Amino acid sequence: MPILILGLDIISRNPKRFAVVAWFNGRLEKKGEFTYYRLVRFIKAKKPHIVVMDNIYELGSDREVMRFIRALPQGTKLVQVTGRPGEQISLWNLARESGIRIGDKFDPYEEAKTCALLAAKGVGHEVVAFEDEVTVKVVRGRSQGKGGWSQDRYRRRVHNLIQNKVREIEEGLRRANIPFDLEVEERDYGISRGEFRIYASREELAGLIKPMHGGDVEVRIEPVERKNLEFVPLRGERAIVERKNVIVGLDPGITVGIGVVDLEGNVVAVYSERNMAISDIFRFISEVGHPIIIATDVTPAPGLVEKISRSFKAILFTPREDLRVEEKTELLRNLGIEVEDDHQRDALAAAYKAYLRLKPKLEHIDARLRSLGLERKGNEIKALVLQGYNLGEAITKATVKKKPVEEEKPAVQSIDVSPYVEKIKELEENIRMLERENEELRAVINEQRKVIERLERRIEEYDDRVRERIMRSKEIENREKRIIYLEKELREARGIIEKLSRDLILAKRMHILELRGSALPLKVLENLTWDDLEHLEKSTPLKRGDVLYVINPAGAGRSIGEYLVEKGIKAIVSSKELPNLVYNVLQKGKVPVLYEWEIEVKRVDEFAIVDRKEFEEAVEKRLAEWEEEEKEKQRRKFLQILEEYKIERLRELKKRAEGESN
Repeated sequence: MPILILGLDIISRNPKRFAVVAWFNGRLEKKGEFTYYRLVRFIKAKKPHIVVMDNIYELGSDREVMRFIRALPQGTKLVQVTGRPGEQISLWNLARESGIRIGDKFDPYEEAKTCALLAAKGVGHEVVAFEDEVTVKVVRGRSQGKGGWSQDRYRRRVHNLIQNKVREIEEGLRRANIPFDLEVEERDYGISRGEFRIYASREELAGLIKPMHGGDVEVRIEPVERKNLEFVPLRGERAIVERKNVIVGLDPGITVGIGVVDLEGNVVAVYSERNMAISDIFRFISEVGHPIIIATDVTPAPGLVEKISRSFKAILFTPREDLRVEEKTELLRNLGIEVEDDHQRDALAAAYKAYLRLKPKLEHIDARLRSLGLERKGNEIKALVLQGYNLGEAITKATVKKKPVEEEKPAVQSIDVSPYVEKIKELEENIRMLERENEELRAVINEQRKVIERLERRIEEYDDRVRERIMRSKEIENREKRIIYLEKELREARGIIEKLSRDLILAKRMHILELRGSALPLKVLENLTWDDLEHLEKSTPLKRGDVLYVINPAGAGRSIGEYLVEKGIKAIVSSKELPNLVYNVLQKGKVPVLYEWEIEVKRVDEFAIVDRKEFEEAVEKRLAEWEEEEKEKQRRKFLQILEEYKIERLRELKKRAEGESN
């Protein structure tokens, strides 16, 4: 496959200008001098496999380096040929070691050429700025404008389109078996925003998700940046350090929880972080220990947990059914540890649940190793057994080390082979002993398997009994709550029945009084407002001669008073004083106003009556009072007019006298 490598070296910093040399399948070509922006356009057009420099910070600060990496086409690597910062080797020393001829060391084109040749030989470190994760956001494409029914319909349509696009991406990721997390904001029978966090590189998503711009719906694909730039060798392997074997519990999601216990059931680490990159998850687990088991608290396991277990070649543990919150809390109580959030709780509970499932097997291994004096090898042997070896094979693998085979020298004379024969016999005897021990251990394993199966059956039976007991207790608790609720309802119903009985008796008495003619019915009005008057007119229209009983007259105005006078009602009985405006209008219209403290009113819900004789007397009394008040007003008015006339007459006589004297 043809490979294009561009070697760069800086010529000047202000303005930035670079020397560019291309290496294409063994052929070098000087491309010339480029400004920064022309260089970016050239790289986008040519799409090289590698862009290589002796020092990436010739591009500028970390921020400017990140901007340059973002501008690179997909699939193009940025390489620093001299190694990691702090561990860099001189470009010319690297060239000498690789057998590359050097011309003028001060020529930027010579440095660019040397960088390209070294990268072609696999020398250098790739600058990794992004995680193997991608964020995909599905959002509204354009503004909705202001208000109105059409805008509401448009908004609902857009939310429905966003929902369809989110479902389409979700189905595509599931078909491709790519793990992801999804957060949505639901609005108007649809989705206003959807955000995927996909645990795969941009290259893996090529053709699966396409960005969309300019329409009603936008799809934005953004790689997740690392916290710090990482320098990864172009070739070679990292050293593997022997680590402690552990059981890791994972709670994936926007906030990732990690819980780690060792093979003795001790808590090693508990951690959680929001938007934790998948590389950070790997790094955290690797620093803690070597994971033998990756556990989760739900079944089936989430895609991210499966991916991490495959990457570590660890056993995936899932419970028989999703762990309940009460069970997780109980597990952490047994551990005697407190956590900061629910994600740490779920992860640690999953790890400890996996340990409890394996605890009988691990305790048997410990007992066997103590009898053989191999406690020091316990961690390694347990890990081998959990990985599928039987105990005998694990002990043999951990204790018998292969000796390096010495290179045999060609024989130049006869050699006495008797010592080797004796050594072979000794080794054969050791093999026979190991085989016998292996058979014994296999017999022990078979016996222990039977014990384990019997205990597991007992545990299942016990779980069933406990579950049945819990269900029964929950049923009893629900029944008790139902009884308390029904007793409360019964008390309320009895109270209502008692009130209705009293009201019924009073209503019967009122009806009897009304039939005898000794009682006068009143039309009840809760509030003296137009709404209540309209409601009353619809149910029982007002007619001339009706008597109105008002509970709350506050807020009434002159127009309501005029309306009642026009209707020709006989009188108003009020529980409170009427506003002056209404009172004056009614007084002027000769509609008597009576109050509860002046006449006794008997009321049941929407019905009320007064004693007819008492009412007639009160009406006559009120009209007499108003008539007396009117006469008093007329008398005062007459006296006032007479007084004003006297004053005016005296004033005229005084003027006439003054005129005569003059």
